[in-house]
Amino acid sequence: MTVSSQPKLNPIIEYLEEDFEPMPEGDKQRRNLSYTTESLKVWFESQENVYVSGNLFIYYEEGNPDKKVAPDTFVVFGSNKSDRTSYKLWLENNKVPDFVLEITSKGTVSKDRDDNPLLYRTLGVKEYFQYDPMGEYLKPASLKGLRLEDGKYVEIVSRTLPDGVFSLHSETLGLDLHLYPDRRFRFYDPKSSQTLRSLGESERERSLAEAKVKRLADRLKALGIDPDSI
Repeated sequence: MTVSSQPKLNPIIEYLEEDFEPMPEGDKQRRNLSYTTESLKVWFESQENVYVSGNLFIYYEEGNPDKKVAPDTFVVFGSNKSDRTSYKLWLENNKVPDFVLEITSKGTVSKDRDDNPLLYRTLGVKEYFQYDPMGEYLKPASLKGLRLEDGKYVEIVSRTLPDGVFSLHSETLGLDLHLYPDRRFRFYDPKSSQTLRSLGESERERSLAEAKVKRLADRLKALGIDPDSI
């Protein structure tokens, strides 16, 4: 009797690109989600091998699509800027994010406060920050930072500036995280004394500067002066 055997087929493992869950709760969460990612993209735009993203699945165990997390904003130093549909550690030389920021809401507070620190510490994320735009879920301050030291997360010491701004320093980014009395959040560069702008804010400033240059050129031309000769 002849017995024929069929070759075994390897199951196809599907890594989802979306979780189809609702967006963050409220306008403040959405605005801050856009700002935190966009402003860092603009800031690191000129630096090679700095990947900034947010609300993107990070898969951290090959062959197990359930092992994933989607930080609101994260930064990876030493990784190219190519667009991705997801970030799979085994395809990225096992380079984990260096910086993670979660924007806490009612639906995510338990995960952000209890689960994520354990996961990010295990993965080796150097710094983990949480920001609560509503001021209802993180106490006593609406901004909290943890830094990995000797395999453990330690709380980053805060300071309050003379104008009442609550400030935490990110050694990884080289930036301060500022929380204003109205709970507005901004990144701040202490070296240049510059507040980071979002993509929209940067484009508006660029348009205003270009319009100013054009008005000056038009005035010079009206006086019979060639602007290009100056």
